Amino acid sequence: MASPPTLPISSSQSTGVAAGQSQQPPIATPAFRAFMSRLSASIRHGFSQRRPWLELVDRSSMARPDNLSDAASRIRRNFSYFRVNYLTLLALVLAFSLLSHPFSLLVLLCLLAAWLFLYLFRPSDQPLVLLGRTFSDRETLGILVVLTIVVVFLTSVGSLLISALMIGLAIVCAHGAFRMPEDLFLDDQEPAASGFLSFLGGAASSAAAAAAPAVAARV
Repeated sequence: MASPPTLPISSSQSTGVAAGQSQQPPIATPAFRAFMSRLSASIRHGFSQRRPWLELVDRSSMARPDNLSDAASRIRRNFSYFRVNYLTLLALVLAFSLLSHPFSLLVLLCLLAAWLFLYLFRPSDQPLVLLGRTFSDRETLGILVVLTIVVVFLTSVGSLLISALMIGLAIVCAHGAFRMPEDLFLDDQEPAASGFLSFLGGAASSAAAAAAPAVAARV
């Protein structure tokens, strides 16, 4: 007596499992959205503190410093007052340098995407599989660190970033040395370094706070 035909239950189950796995997003969407939201809010808050650009380029306030000490004092005071404007100038110089070198810009964007999609905001319950091999979080972190060192220090990308930052700093220092700060109202005479670093620290802490849960889940 012939046995009844069996139903392909295992095949349909495996197909359903594979379909369910394929529907999983490659990135932790809530954490990524929180990161972008905090970062954009911090940037908007920083730009709201910028000084009028016409005040920055006021030619009537330009004069040659008497000596090196006077130039250094002007730079400190102007840096405290125009810190957001100066940071914007640095970002513009860096952006112009990268746009004039599309290959370096593409390399940096790929490196940033690798950190975001392969480590920082990848779902912790979804292992990284490349070329049929599964990589642990520790292996992924090590590969990304080595890749970052190679890209920044062993290619033209690092020299491009350093040269752009040096040009931007030269522009900022030249303006700060020749801009007379006597007509500037410094709120409570805040120190230049603390004001600038507090602005950068606020943006960095907001971004780190959003990325912390994703990183902590892998430790």
